Amino acid sequence: MKKSKFYLFIITAALSVQSCTVSLELDKKAKTFNKAAVVTAHPLASKVGVDILKMGGNAIDAAVAVQFALAVVYPNAGNIGGGGFMVYRSSKGEINALDFREKSPEKGHANMYLDKQGNVIEDLSVYGHLSAGVPGSVDGMVEAHKKYGKLDWKTLLNPAIALAEKGFPITKQQAEEFNEYKESFQKYNPSGAPILKTTSWKKGDLFQQQELANTIRRIADHGRDGFYKGITADLIVKEMHKGNGIISYNDLENYKAVWRQPVTGYYRGHKIICMAPPSSGGPALVALLQSVAQYPLGKWGFQSDSAVRVMVEAERRIYADRAKYLGDPDFIRIPVKELTDSIFNSERLKTVNLTKATVSSDVKAAKFPGYESEETTHFNIVDSEGNAVSITTTLNNSYGSRVFVSGAGFILNDEMDDFSVKPGVPNIYGLVGGKANAIEPNKRMLSSMTPTIVEKDGKLFMVVGTPGGSTIMTSVFQTIVNVIDYQQNAQQSVSSPRFHHQWLPDQIDVEKNAITPKVRKSLENAGYKISPRGNIGRVENIIILSNGKLQTGADPRGDDTASGF
Repeated sequence: MKKSKFYLFIITAALSVQSCTVSLELDKKAKTFNKAAVVTAHPLASKVGVDILKMGGNAIDAAVAVQFALAVVYPNAGNIGGGGFMVYRSSKGEINALDFREKSPEKGHANMYLDKQGNVIEDLSVYGHLSAGVPGSVDGMVEAHKKYGKLDWKTLLNPAIALAEKGFPITKQQAEEFNEYKESFQKYNPSGAPILKTTSWKKGDLFQQQELANTIRRIADHGRDGFYKGITADLIVKEMHKGNGIISYNDLENYKAVWRQPVTGYYRGHKIICMAPPSSGGPALVALLQSVAQYPLGKWGFQSDSAVRVMVEAERRIYADRAKYLGDPDFIRIPVKELTDSIFNSERLKTVNLTKATVSSDVKAAKFPGYESEETTHFNIVDSEGNAVSITTTLNNSYGSRVFVSGAGFILNDEMDDFSVKPGVPNIYGLVGGKANAIEPNKRMLSSMTPTIVEKDGKLFMVVGTPGGSTIMTSVFQTIVNVIDYQQNAQQSVSSPRFHHQWLPDQIDVEKNAITPKVRKSLENAGYKISPRGNIGRVENIIILSNGKLQTGADPRGDDTASGF
């Protein structure tokens, strides 16, 4: 088994410059560790990662253990019934990327969610058995471990088995979610599910999942075949038959994760290394940074009037490109080179009149010749040998399809909604897609996941990523700007309030404390629509300091936790 050191990551108009910035209510103290760090969405998953590292495992070993642990302790997004991406960088600068995105079943087709009149059937691609794509998480972890792992496979899955079997005390946020989704779980699991009980859940209640423990034990004993064949496959196919789903034995057996070449670009002397299609995150992130590089964001100030306008207008155009050009590269030609051309992106934004808002209906995708609820989860790991991992993985909507595989104890994804169910019709995140992302048999659906590496002077500088559906790309974009332009530390960069624009709908979504009232009024006077909303993303960040120490940022919007030693 290969044991080389590596880093792996599972992302001119005249304006009066207003330097007035948001009064940040931040936890400014960033935890710093000497040798190794793990940042995940749940404290128990972070502990599992650290324990594996202390046993002598490397970052990939810890990532595998964390992935399975999250499937137990973070069921709304942690998973074995979903998929994801990771980006890789060796200590010598070698880069690679693993695509373990879900796929359409072989019976999937472009009209499967339309009625006889060609209209979209509400919620059919979002909830229930038919919304599930073929899961990729287990095969992805198997492939990563096969290529770079160090410890025995069974050793890595034992912590997740123990957590599922013995149970763990749920957090306050989890208790609220379990109760909130009870009716939905009952609807799609009439014969019962581990998450259902007669009384309400409360903080500290023990959550035990014996069926899930049995499933993970089969994967520990048989590797890939413990999920895609045998008893688990039987249970998945049986569950499909119960709810008119279409995942078959062939779909499961034929699923394969794919190694891809990462997308790269530059921003203010930093090299950006991120995920390639079918994630739109990589091309979009590079294009966003290239678009705003010509403007003095640092001088203007955090969320100043000028900075917000420039960033929003860049986002508006990049999301229009996403809708037209991005999809599965195994099915269509994607103009990644053109989409990430620094001169093109710079010149394109330079022609925009920044004194007033562009109307999104007037913005069309660029022309080239020849041509995710937000309940994803993200984690970063750096070990004491210098290996590092960042992975973004998802079920799509919170708790995915809401369907538990009876007898197997895990939730199936609802990733089929990430396809363009009908060109021009938005998905649950309001994203509009085109023919490039239409449903076809065995095709991977487009994603917004953006696991990213940033290098400075040829050395690893930052590991960053987030959940957040359609807001993932803009959240990673803003976090990188926060660090490079606004000189924020790792914790500040993820705690800072965020905003988001995705072309359609034509509005700036803002968190409660994002953009000061004065700047909001100025933007509204210029024609921008401000739309208040809840939390945007849950970013995890690790910055490698000049002294070699690891500075961490765990997003305070959830139960996210940084651990290390």
